[in-house]
Amino acid sequence: MKLATFDGGKGPRLGALMDDGETLVCLTSTGREELASMQALIDGGKEGLTAAHAALDEAAMTVPLAKVRLLAPLPLPPQIRDASTAPRHIVNAPVGMRRLAAVLAGEPDPGPSEGSVPDIYKAQPIFYITNRFSVAGHGDTITWPLYSDYMDYELEVAVVIGKRGRDIAAADAMDHVFGFTIFNDFSARDTQLREMQGMLGPAKGKSFDAGNVFGPWIVTKDEISDYREMRCVARINGKVVTDSLLGEMLHSFEDMIAFISNAETLHPGEIIGGGTVDDGCGLERFEFLSNGDVVELTVEGIGTLSNIVVRRE
Repeated sequence: MKLATFDGGKGPRLGALMDDGETLVCLTSTGREELASMQALIDGGKEGLTAAHAALDEAAMTVPLAKVRLLAPLPLPPQIRDASTAPRHIVNAPVGMRRLAAVLAGEPDPGPSEGSVPDIYKAQPIFYITNRFSVAGHGDTITWPLYSDYMDYELEVAVVIGKRGRDIAAADAMDHVFGFTIFNDFSARDTQLREMQGMLGPAKGKSFDAGNVFGPWIVTKDEISDYREMRCVARINGKVVTDSLLGEMLHSFEDMIAFISNAETLHPGEIIGGGTVDDGCGLERFEFLSNGDVVELTVEGIGTLSNIVVRRE
């Protein structure tokens, strides 16, 4: 199923997309507690999914997709973690940062250069925790913070945890996954460059209102036969700027879940980003967003997540 949180004028509702791709079934209208919201559905486990399937089949109350506003599938997730696993991104992003540092210092742009993946990225999944309150959805306008002059997108796929667990083996990790969604990890690159010198993470480089965009919905894991084969495409104002396969990653989602859950409990609704896909951001090409740019992220098997970026004067 493709499960969405939407607002048709009466507040957030849980919906499921019909096969026509143009109609939502309002699951919340059933009155069932486990279908009151996306979080309630995830918390409901197998019983919740069974109820959702039944409501989708009955299609008692439907609404045209074009008539509603899609919200973030999980407007207030319990937690957001984001990893970095794509080898070319791991190599090229720091090169872009060095180029940005030179430009900001008034020095000539040194241009592209070669690099290698640091051993720590090969040894284990590297991740950070970001602001779970700074969430937006498909169609939302993203206002970049006044403190930044270099705004960027990041094309990622994220998993949503569906079952509580700790010390989860990689072989069992998919049993704890509810589904997949697209993640645009908007980034203020000049601020990130400064923050990372403190070696405590990107901080205000990524933590600002609406900086974490998810959507357009969550696709349950049963609909994804092999996430590694999903094609990931980014377009800026209609121009293709990223075209990669998700499977080009150093660590699988199973490995990430096993690593993160070591001595730590994962809870239903938590989001884990798989990291920017290879060539999945402007920094790698040393290109940045401009006022009014439309950013579209398309992932095979999920859909398209679209946002406009606006710079306040």
